[in-house]
Amino acid sequence: MAKHEKIKADATQVVGTVQLKKIGNSTGVILSKDLMARLNLQVGDKFYATFTPDGGIRLTPHDPDFEQGMKIARKGMAIYRNALAELAK
Repeated sequence: MAKHEKIKADATQVVGTVQLKKIGNSTGVILSKDLMARLNLQVGDKFYATFTPDGGIRLTPHDPDFEQGMKIARKGMAIYRNALAELAK
C-alpha cells in the first residue's frame, strides 16, 4: 500500500471530481489521474468510508475501528506503564 499523507485543504475547497460507473454488478468510484497523484493513491489501495456529521462521506486509508482500539490500548499502556516495563525485562 502506498504511504498516505494528510493534505491540508479548506473543508470547502474542491480538490477534484469523482464519478460513479457501473462495473459488473457493482458500482465503482472513478478518481481522476491528477486526484490520485495528489492523494498519493495507487490502484488497489484500500479505503474506509465513514459518514460525517454534516451528512457527507469521508474516505480514509485509516481503519476507524483500529484507530479506536489503539486509543484504548494507549490509555491502558499509560496506566500500566510500570508493569509493562517490568514484563519487558
